[in-house]
Amino acid sequence: MKLIRRVMAVAAVIVVSGLFIYAVSAVTTGKGYEFTRIPVEMDFAGEKVPLKISDVSERFDRELTVNVNLHATTELVIKRANRAFPVIEPILKKNGVPDDFKYLAVIESGLANVTSPSGAKGVWQFMPETAKEFGMEVNEIVDERYHLEKSTELACKYLLKAKAKFGNWTMAAASYNGGVNGMDRFMAAQKVTDYYDLLVNEETSRYVFRILALKEIMQNQQKYGYALPNEVLYKQIPTKKIEVTADIPDLAAFSIEQGINYKILKIHNPWLRDKSLVVQPGKVYAIEIPLEGYTR
Repeated sequence: MKLIRRVMAVAAVIVVSGLFIYAVSAVTTGKGYEFTRIPVEMDFAGEKVPLKISDVSERFDRELTVNVNLHATTELVIKRANRAFPVIEPILKKNGVPDDFKYLAVIESGLANVTSPSGAKGVWQFMPETAKEFGMEVNEIVDERYHLEKSTELACKYLLKAKAKFGNWTMAAASYNGGVNGMDRFMAAQKVTDYYDLLVNEETSRYVFRILALKEIMQNQQKYGYALPNEVLYKQIPTKKIEVTADIPDLAAFSIEQGINYKILKIHNPWLRDKSLVVQPGKVYAIEIPLEGYTR
């Protein structure tokens, strides 16, 4: 009898434990697993996405499904966007580039100053040759690819030039990944001009759809389970700009003179790549310093 009671007790514990596990799962997942459904209509920069073409809808579905379920990565992007988009949006607007291109920056870097294996750097992921071609300073002391405002201006120049060549924003976006010459070769070989009709390499084939996926998720955050409260979003820190026309031999000492430290200086001016600043002839640098009370 004791053995029987012991077995029954263990069984009861297992049953209760199982119920507890499923109860936690239900709380965590809400209604449980829900499959991702692509929207009926979608556009990029005002250009309609032909979702009635089966491979187009499937490629979009793939990227939307993947990114909806990249919970940590997608959450971080939304948090960073609260700080980065107010910088990017007015520059796009000023240059006549559609607002949707801010999502291109999202898929390029996750809105962080990252370095790719090929050597592209910054939020907009420019290679050094491209940056220099468009007039940016890139060296061991100053790398303006890490300057969000200047790199956004450069992105606008590139995209406007690509739009003028291809005649539409979708191809301009695809060329940001596949290159202008690369897209030219694909079109010439296949005798089509529409991105959605081209057979290209996998990375470029997925590229525009990744932009579309992040646009859909970030514009409809609650629908996809990413309605983050305002208090967890990364905030913009008010700064003042100090114009510099002479060399700064010791940026750490300069930081202390400004009432901050070297770490804070580099956070707000990631384009400063060395411990000192050598000013190029005739050039003026604007160094951002957090306003008093915003350094922590």
